Amino acid sequence: MTRAFLLSLLLFIAARPARAQNTIFLSQGKIEFERKVNQYAQMEAVMDPGDDSWTEFRKKLSGNQFKTDYFDLLFTRNKTLYRPGRESPDKPSQFFFQPPAQDNIVYADLDNEKSASQKKAFEEVFLVQDTLRKIKWKITDETRVIAGFTCRRANALIMDSIYVVAFYTDEILTTGGPESFSGLPGMILGVALPHEHVTWFATKVEAVSISDVQVAAPVKGKKVSNASLLQTVKSSFKDWGKEGQQYMRALML
Repeated sequence: MTRAFLLSLLLFIAARPARAQNTIFLSQGKIEFERKVNQYAQMEAVMDPGDDSWTEFRKKLSGNQFKTDYFDLLFTRNKTLYRPGRESPDKPSQFFFQPPAQDNIVYADLDNEKSASQKKAFEEVFLVQDTLRKIKWKITDETRVIAGFTCRRANALIMDSIYVVAFYTDEILTTGGPESFSGLPGMILGVALPHEHVTWFATKVEAVSISDVQVAAPVKGKKVSNASLLQTVKSSFKDWGKEGQQYMRALML
């Protein structure tokens, strides 16, 4: 399929007005994800009782309660590349260091169950090369529509304690998702980590042709595995208490 991917799949089946009659199963394209972080809730979760004045001061520095960022997910039938997207409308945080996962680039080779992630911790860039995360999903009957696709809910627990709610569609054949989330029978278009106060939801899906060159793995950074990266950040944050634990969880997603 060429010719601008058959005119972007006939303008994505004329914006899919009658889905029952015009169901189309995508195997390549581009998805925009909107990531929202409830900064106030995250601050309150790590502050000790009696630190109200410090918490309020940090809230003022952070700006809006919800920090919004955009990421793109390029996908072929068996590969995905998650990367920073368009510029966020939010003003930059006034904290002295950049929050984790702002510039993450995550590549997944679904057939060979391999991943490569470029992540930044403070001023150091790491290239995390490892296998895909194994997630034991429990699929439910609950559904919701995301970016025009009917999605089914699945629940899971990762990293021993992080509760995950995901919504996937089997109308996109690629079994990937944002960040390191994958392993459901279709594309994950929505993820919520209720106790971490962060969500990723697709805002649009584009039926565009994607080449293997566009979904190439990142190559920049100090090569590590997930296990060795965790040990590195653990030693750096051993005296940071709850805030250090929160940073590590966000970095290791």
